[in-house]
Amino acid sequence: MSDSHSPTDARSAGQQRPSRSILRHVAIGSVLFTIAAVQPVAAQDSVVCSAEKLPGMIEGFFQITTTIGFIGLAVIWQADSLAEIFTASPEQKKRLKVHKRAALKSALILAVLGPLYTVVASIMDLPLGDCVNLTPW
Repeated sequence: MSDSHSPTDARSAGQQRPSRSILRHVAIGSVLFTIAAVQPVAAQDSVVCSAEKLPGMIEGFFQITTTIGFIGLAVIWQADSLAEIFTASPEQKKRLKVHKRAALKSALILAVLGPLYTVVASIMDLPLGDCVNLTPW
């Protein structure tokens, strides 16, 4: 009988998936390209800021989506806590706790993205940095 998992199969499977360093280089390159591509646009007058109601609509949309995200976190947290009460299996309880942690991480990211974009946009002189405040509070 032959072994179905030979070392050559493992090497060929590893070659089919891109390595993390390649993905990291692609991500860094795309960020640098984005920064370089945005600079000429930032030098122009902002169409968004000159529009009458558009900055307020963008702020309102971001506040609504952030609020819905926090409400979703509360619903998920309560539902998972209720499910933990009626769950007997330790494995199921562990999965529910992991789900609660993932929901909390998502809500924290949601809360940080708006202020982070506002600060970064003002530092980089992006068009929305001057006229749109994306802090949810």
